[in-house]
Amino acid sequence: MKKLIAVITASALALSLAACSGTATSGSSGSTAQTESSSQASGETSSADAEGTAYRIAIVQQMDHTSLDEIRTAIEAELDARAAADGITIEYQEFNGQNDATMLNQIGTQVVSDGYDAIIPIASLAAQCMVTAADGDIPVIYAAISDPAAAGLTDLPNVTGTSDALDTDFIMDMMFAIDQDIQTVGLLYSNSEPNSETPIAQAKAYLEGKGIDYVEATGNTTDEVLTAVSTLTDRVDAVFTPTDNVIMGAAGAVAEQLTDAGIPFYAGADSFVKAGAFATCGVSYTDLGSYTADMAVDALESGSVPADYHVMEGGIITVNTETAAKLGLVYNAFTNMADQVVEVTTAAE
Repeated sequence: MKKLIAVITASALALSLAACSGTATSGSSGSTAQTESSSQASGETSSADAEGTAYRIAIVQQMDHTSLDEIRTAIEAELDARAAADGITIEYQEFNGQNDATMLNQIGTQVVSDGYDAIIPIASLAAQCMVTAADGDIPVIYAAISDPAAAGLTDLPNVTGTSDALDTDFIMDMMFAIDQDIQTVGLLYSNSEPNSETPIAQAKAYLEGKGIDYVEATGNTTDEVLTAVSTLTDRVDAVFTPTDNVIMGAAGAVAEQLTDAGIPFYAGADSFVKAGAFATCGVSYTDLGSYTADMAVDALESGSVPADYHVMEGGIITVNTETAAKLGLVYNAFTNMADQVVEVTTAAE
């Protein structure tokens, strides 16, 4: 009977859907970051332009980190492109909830009160809070939800979006392709992050099927995350983190700590790898942001929101060559596993 080793679980932030359904304070967004931009077609006036077609879209980012920033940038670029291509005006404003449910509730109240035509929330907590605030009256087109069903974002009126669902088994296969002698795997995640629930369960099932031990370590703040990592460094042969927004917030420090300990860090997004993790296989967040923006504009122009969300195609392996060198790992095996292997180095902070 294989043993399961449980590591201390750090206290959770109350960042749940229940927290998002409380009454938010109306008025200004306080310390929320806001940036407004307007995109309008240039050149000859089209019939749509002549009719004065214009849309206002609120882009609500859950928190600051590389992946979500990349998605937001791609959304805005595509909104600009669609405005020009379709001969319409699209005004969009950025809001940032700083990973705080109360702040996100306030943003949701403000966005609804201000009469935006659509909301594009980025990441699970932001999506949950915006859906609650919109209450079926405003299209909500979310971005980067790993498991929309687990996050309570399916079968809702005027709600759809894009999913960056992981192929967890494939990442586990990558891990064992590099080291067939792994005895224990660390599972590092936040237990307040809906994106982590399904892939962590999948990772456990995979490892149990192979008779491999695993150690769970969780944290909900940067300090808690780094403390959790310290419990892993002398106990595991590799570490896996899914597309967890909380862990991403500390990805650079986590990657450095694990690499210094000689432990390969496999993660759910290429932003982790650019921060210093060893490898991942996932989606392009630039493509995901562009697709999400197109879904939002299509919904506004057609007056219809698709019932089904869209799962982005992945299959891109990303490897940090600097981390590989420090760990002394040869990753030739990856070339036989995917059509595309992208090599990156650690981005400067």
